[in-house]
Amino acid sequence: MFSKILIANRGEIAVRIIKTARRMGISTALVHSDADTGSLAYEMADETIHIGPSPAAQSYLIQDRIVEAVRRSGAEAVHPGFGFLSENPVFARRLEAEGITFIGPNPHAIEAMGDKITSKKFAAEAGVSTVPGHMGLIETTDHAVQIANEIGYPVMIKASAGGGGKGIRVAHSDDDMAEGFAAVKAEALTAFGDDRVFLEKFIIDPRHIEIQVLGDKHGNIVSLFDRECSIQRRNQKVIEEAPSPLLDDATRAAMSAQAVALARAVNYDSAGTVEFVAGQDRSFFFLEMNTRLQVEHPVTELITGVDLVEQMIRSAAGERMAFGQDDLKIDGWAIESRIYAEDPYRGFLPSIGRLVRYEQAEEGEHHSPTGPYVVRNDSGVREGDEISMFYDPMISKLCAWAPTRAGAVEGMARALEDTHLNGVGHNVPFLAAVMDQERFKSGKLSTSYIKDEFPDGFHGLSPDRRQTDILIAAAAAMNEVVTEASGDPSDRTDWIVLISQGNDKGEPHGISLSYDDDEALTLDLVGEDRALNLSHIDWRPGMAQFRAILDDEPFTAEVKRVADGFDIRHRAARARVRVLSPRLAELHARLPIKVAADTSKLIQSPMPGLVVAIPVVVGQEVKTGETVAIIEAMKMQNILKAERDGVVKAVSAKAGDPVAADDVLVEFG
Repeated sequence: MFSKILIANRGEIAVRIIKTARRMGISTALVHSDADTGSLAYEMADETIHIGPSPAAQSYLIQDRIVEAVRRSGAEAVHPGFGFLSENPVFARRLEAEGITFIGPNPHAIEAMGDKITSKKFAAEAGVSTVPGHMGLIETTDHAVQIANEIGYPVMIKASAGGGGKGIRVAHSDDDMAEGFAAVKAEALTAFGDDRVFLEKFIIDPRHIEIQVLGDKHGNIVSLFDRECSIQRRNQKVIEEAPSPLLDDATRAAMSAQAVALARAVNYDSAGTVEFVAGQDRSFFFLEMNTRLQVEHPVTELITGVDLVEQMIRSAAGERMAFGQDDLKIDGWAIESRIYAEDPYRGFLPSIGRLVRYEQAEEGEHHSPTGPYVVRNDSGVREGDEISMFYDPMISKLCAWAPTRAGAVEGMARALEDTHLNGVGHNVPFLAAVMDQERFKSGKLSTSYIKDEFPDGFHGLSPDRRQTDILIAAAAAMNEVVTEASGDPSDRTDWIVLISQGNDKGEPHGISLSYDDDEALTLDLVGEDRALNLSHIDWRPGMAQFRAILDDEPFTAEVKRVADGFDIRHRAARARVRVLSPRLAELHARLPIKVAADTSKLIQSPMPGLVVAIPVVVGQEVKTGETVAIIEAMKMQNILKAERDGVVKAVSAKAGDPVAADDVLVEFG
């Protein structure tokens, strides 16, 4: 076994590898860029080696610097994590030539499966079901349009060297193909240094299901079963679970058999994932093979008990796999939510900045009214850390395991409640919304789930009856604490609680307060012939989370004091809540409603980024749907289109300009 390994990665995956290496008694050396100096992984590693400036192209992607770091550290092997050089066969071969062990599959397997065009051919030869498409290289837009018509729309445009949701578009027409083909080639060249593109048929209402495989250098290969990754946004996975709620035992066995057959065809000898697109009828077709550790590997670990990082290290060291297929079984259900620094209320646009507050859900076993659940949180950042513009905006991968899928869903919802972030936009409310949706609970998923359920974007959810009760009870309890702390306690027991969302004045709820001998708060709801019982209250002024038990069920709400009440969010329900005397409530109802500023004639940058192009000029007539600006951020090109016909009055930026969120790019007359 190795005595020291070098980790050629950053963030949460570097932290994840360090944890397993520590448990195995292996020392770790970590390479880092300027931006990652002082990071959590930096502080956890036994040794750190600086390899360059913050951009990945000047640090993590430079092979010479990684090899030099290995020599300096005396490490015997390199774990590449995922992304960066993890699927680069040239890098794997170079390490081999230098006498350094690559903790991953052999270079032949990486090369055969890493190129999406070549991998499709390998899969077909191995008897794996494949999607109809054109695997040859496509040089021109006209050629792409011709092929798309032969395949039949809708067609997926994909970068051959793509990954991580980048370099993918769906075309439904010749116009879509013409625009999308050029965009994918540009994204692919920027993100991967390779602008080759291929086309394949887009399966209607598809599901994304993958099989985890594991091999060693002695010819042993097993399947660690399936994961469902259908909840995606812009082809980027957001929520994953294991196993898939779609599959029956026969389909699971068939998919596993094909995945193992493909892995065996290339002598696969590490952890890898064979991805399939599946129809709602359980038909399935090979999509690609990822010859590395997957971001979503924790859910497989939770249902199998197998540490995939450990198995990768053992396989690279030449050890024989200590278990066979018959030793593996699915135990319970696991769900992973990817917590990103992105603002779901602004179209999920990336958010950068400092994590002013970061309170994580407590890891380990918990109990809810539906039963026990286990929380796991893989994170590479801490409170006070910076979310950089140079890398993917992932904050953590929050996981929940339970004996049943329903238990895992509820466990995840509770874990999301216990997660508090401030300083950057984040998608926790959105993730919580999905957990609360009946469609998700039923397991009726597809890759269009987010578009189907939130066609107009995410704006939060209206509180249901229990959430309304939580808003009332939390606001009333905090009002009591604030009044007491001010030194001017009131004997008033009758209050009006106003719950408002957006610009509405608020729905009034009359309450009458009383305490029992245990200092639990009872709220009698006027006119409803029922009462709320709030106990075990954990909050004081300055705390960002309010914890309590309402009617025997625990909850956590995110709270903030404001001038006229409290901003409270429970899962996806967010509201301004005011606790007023009946007279003040009457006066409040007479206040005029504030009208939002009109920005309908402005095209604003939805995020910080770089202007790629503004293809309009002053005086130009623009039709609805025409492109007016292209902004690049987080290696993705974002096309901004006119929402109505108009004439350009002013253009406020040009190609190459850096812009901030909400900067005006184009103004219409």
